[in-house]
Order: sequence, then C-alpha cells, then structure tokens
Amino acid sequence: MWHEVLRWFVLALALGPFGYYLLAIIAARHFFRSRPRISKGFTPPVSILKPVRGLDREAYENYASFCVQEYPEFEIIFGVTEATDPAVPVIEKIIHDFPRLQVRLLIGAEQLGTGDKVNKLCRMVREAKYDILVISDSDIRVAPGYLYAVAAPFADPKVGAVTCLYRGITDGTLVSDMEALGNTSDFDAGVLSAWQLGGIDFTLGATMATTKKHLAEIGGFEALVDHFSDDYELGHRIHALGYRVEVTTFPVFTVFPAQTLAECFRHQVRWTLTMKHSQPWGHFSLIFTHGLPWAILAAAIAPSWPVALFYLVGYLVLRGWMAWTVGVWGVNDPLLRRKMYLVPLRDAFAFIVWLTSFFKRRIEWRGSEYYIRNKRLVPVE
Repeated sequence: MWHEVLRWFVLALALGPFGYYLLAIIAARHFFRSRPRISKGFTPPVSILKPVRGLDREAYENYASFCVQEYPEFEIIFGVTEATDPAVPVIEKIIHDFPRLQVRLLIGAEQLGTGDKVNKLCRMVREAKYDILVISDSDIRVAPGYLYAVAAPFADPKVGAVTCLYRGITDGTLVSDMEALGNTSDFDAGVLSAWQLGGIDFTLGATMATTKKHLAEIGGFEALVDHFSDDYELGHRIHALGYRVEVTTFPVFTVFPAQTLAECFRHQVRWTLTMKHSQPWGHFSLIFTHGLPWAILAAAIAPSWPVALFYLVGYLVLRGWMAWTVGVWGVNDPLLRRKMYLVPLRDAFAFIVWLTSFFKRRIEWRGSEYYIRNKRLVPVE
C-alpha cells in the first residue's frame, strides 16, 4: 500500500516541470506582446561602462558593436586593471578606428574589495560624464538600436534599473553550443517566469543600466565590491528602494569562448552558485524546472506503458514548445532555431550542474579561487 502511495506521489511531483514549462510559455507570449514599442523620443546622453579583464573571443567585434549605435550622444569608457592586459591593444584600435566617438581607456583602480570588476566600476562611475549608466560584460555584442531600448524605460521615474535577455554566438563546438542554448531555452525562460509572477528584482550582467542618482542611493558600487553577484545585488537593492527593474524586449548576444567540457562545467556551476547564494529557495526550486530527470523517473515507476509514454512525450513536447516560444519566437535566437535537438542533452548536463552546486564550496574566477560567505567573495589563501 505504502509503495503505491509513494509511487503516485512521485508521479504527481513529476508533473511540476510541465506546469513550469506552461508558465514560461504564457510569460513569453505575454511579455513580447504586451511590451510597448521602443521609443526614440527619449534620448538622454548615456555613459557606457565596459570593465574588461583578459581578451574575449571576437573582442574587437564585441566592442565595435557599441560604437555604431544609432543614438544622439553617448560615451564609452573601458576599464582595465593593468596596462599589460591583452585587451588594451584591441581597445586602443577601437579608439583609433572611431575617432569621432567619445571613447576612453582607464587603467588601474583602487582596490576597495575582492571584486576586480566592481573596483574598476567604482572609478569608471566617478569619471563618467552622463547620468544614465549602461554597464555590460566584455563578451556582449549588441545591435544598433540597443541604446534606444535601454534608455527609453528611464522616461518613467518609477524605473530604477533596466536589464536585457540574451542569446549566444559560439564557435560551433558542441560544448559552447550547449552552454549558449541554455541561455535562451532555459535561463531566459526563468527570467520571464519571474517577471510573470510579479516582476524581477535583479539585473543581469549582460546589461545593468541605472542612473548615478539610483546608484548613489544604494551606496554606489563601493557597497558591492565584495559581493559574489554584483549584477543581482545591483538590481535587488534598487528594487528594495521601491523602484522597478525593467526588462527590455531588445536582446543582446553573449559571445561564448572556445572551451573544454570541464571549463564549461565550472562556468555553469559558478552561475548556479549565484542563485544558490542570492536566492536559496529559488535555487532549490529549480528541481521543478528539470523536466528530463523527472520524466525518466516517472517512466521508470509508471504503472503502465501509456503512463510512461505520457511523461516522456509530455517532456519532449512541452520542453520543446517552451524553448521555441522563448528562444526562437521571443528572443529570435538563430542558434536555437538550428539546434533545437540539443536541448535534451543540455538539460541532462544542467541537471548534473545543479546537483553539483549543492556540494561546491568555492569557485574559480579569472584564474583565482574564492569561498562564498554571506554572499561575499573571500579569496582562498
């Protein structure tokens, strides 16, 4: 008797991912259909801040995409820690190739905490000319209308920060493709589901846009120098003051490096640890977004083959529908359009990453190792 009760209890739980997939589908359709058209009537000057460390794949093309923006007035500030950084010659070429733009390179920053990126941002904000600040990671590439999309929401004084969804550009290897597909077929779906359930209270590293006024209200980047997840904390703290974090419908591209499976695994574990330490319950609830292991478990204990088939086919249909709606129809990701067949393989990989995150106590970042304690980075001696 108890055996049967347990079996039906597990079968009921296995329906959880199906509910999540439907929620993400509804959220994507609502989001992309309800968002107003991007306005070009509100064009305050913008400072683009690009903290850089090391040379990303196709770095010149990434940086140049910010230089060809169809926007009236903006500046770009690059920041590196040392003059020997391999990205410096590429940045100098950008300055040479776009002489009419306001492009500057800052070298060095006061070491206020363990976060090298945030240390640089503290200096960059002080030297930025304009009130609206648009911060993005160095591996991000954008289309010409990007600044219009990011600046427009600030016409509403209730908006305190703006962020973007993202898709991927890879070198065509299986490992990089799997990581990129995770962004548009899964990660973006999670962001839209949170938006559907009441709005988001975080920003994403692909784009963190705010104003000097809002930044000052949370203590500036100086308050975030030791934090593990500066992008999450920025949006979370601004939202806590009563401002809204807006997600624009204008996606950006992340250019993924050539990497080994082990490097990809470490990278994904680090990303998952961001949620574990920022939103512990959200991290645990990811168990109901992993439809593949639930479908396999349900099929293994199903009382009949039609029930087993229901779970396996249900996973394939609903997971594929969610990936297509969010990533292809919504974000317009050409990689996902071509390689939808890799989604189950990526889901298996993601489940292993999620399990590993429960046992991982330290992370590797840019050649250094850290513990995470109370959301803060502590260097490993």
